[in-house]
Amino acid sequence: MSELTKDLIQNALDQDFNKANQVFDTMMNDKMADLLDQAKVALAGQMFNGEEPEDEQLDLDFESDDDDRADEEADAEDSEEHESDDEAEVGDETEEEYEEDANS
Repeated sequence: MSELTKDLIQNALDQDFNKANQVFDTMMNDKMADLLDQAKVALAGQMFNGEEPEDEQLDLDFESDDDDRADEEADAEDSEEHESDDEAEVGDETEEEYEEDANS
């Protein structure tokens, strides 16, 4: 475990969140700098050495399958409610009203 990680954990345990936040920011900045350096090397290789670009773009799906299922279930319940509302409107007629409509 790196020294920064140990410092982050220790600061969090000591409830010194300002220092923990600073350490976290440093860790994230270091990671971003490393990734940018890797991207620069890859781009330079493509431009000057004719290397083929790597298609490593991530396909990020921010909605989980559980969310999709919950949405589908909610839609199904909504459509069932509308159907039962329509049935209730038709079924609310009394027998006399129904007979009057039938005779007209």
